[in-house]
Amino acid sequence: MISTDLAIIGAGPVGLFAIFEAGLLKMRCHLIDYLPQPGGQLSEIYPKKPIYDIPGFPTILAQELVDNLMKQAEPFKPGFTLGERIEELEKRGDRDFILTTNLGTQIEAKVVVIAGGLGCFEPRKPEVSGLDKFENGKGINYMILDPEKYRNQRMVIAGGGDSALDWAIFLSEVCSELTLVHRSESFRGAPDSVNKVMKLAEDGKIKLLLNTNITSVNGNEQLESVAFVNTKTNESITIETDHLIPLFGLSPKLGPIEKFGLNLDKNAIIVNTDDYSTNIEGIYAIGDINTYTNKLKLILCGFHEAALMTHSAYKYINPGVKYTMKYTTVNGVNAF
Repeated sequence: MISTDLAIIGAGPVGLFAIFEAGLLKMRCHLIDYLPQPGGQLSEIYPKKPIYDIPGFPTILAQELVDNLMKQAEPFKPGFTLGERIEELEKRGDRDFILTTNLGTQIEAKVVVIAGGLGCFEPRKPEVSGLDKFENGKGINYMILDPEKYRNQRMVIAGGGDSALDWAIFLSEVCSELTLVHRSESFRGAPDSVNKVMKLAEDGKIKLLLNTNITSVNGNEQLESVAFVNTKTNESITIETDHLIPLFGLSPKLGPIEKFGLNLDKNAIIVNTDDYSTNIEGIYAIGDINTYTNKLKLILCGFHEAALMTHSAYKYINPGVKYTMKYTTVNGVNAF
């Protein structure tokens, strides 16, 4: 079991900045995120998008901001559990919490901080029955965490965006057979990536099926084949494969957080603006996932919330201990 002071659900920019603020108070953090890398929406959806309202940066690319936040947090040695989401949250005794992920990882924490942005990003799945039979290690995944897992394996990737194109290019050198399936004949990704994929198909290094939809997935204990139909010719195609990776994007949902017993307003967590605490003592919510009067969904507002939250969390973890805040210009940044 992983033990920490603050378990932060969500590794977006606000969660990452909370590491720094907690580190100044000598509190350790462990972050959990369903996405395969830190950064939240900034890394997953628009890494090249310029951001104009970060103080001190007239403009900064989204991924550059994430990289800077990671560098700022590095001295405080945060832990990360990525590619997993919190399914259960249980209070142990008067104070500690136990968090359990969908893969069974358990984190023991003194404080829980929900920094999940718009919620848990869940994959958009194709409208095909029986997908769940082959999920969780049986052939169907919705993100790629370890490309080496697929070495010398047969794979089908479905999708037409940058993620599908980039993984098709990369995994063409890893998989023994790779098929890229797209429901249209034009791609939404970068032109350079499209050209590379078309060249791989021309050279016979991948198989490319356009105007094609998945109709069924088949197998016994493991995925064995995927069936398709060409929407122009109505031709049916079946491909034997070890893995199917549908890459149709992500959609935000509150997910299991709905079951935690928190006070909610639609899909947001109601907080006390004194310290961004929730109705459950020891649980805080910061960033876009919380709501209060005059709430602004801005990254810089989330940074402010993270700073106030960590000072309250320190008092919660250390009742009766007096703390006098000193500026970093006086104390510096003292790593663990």
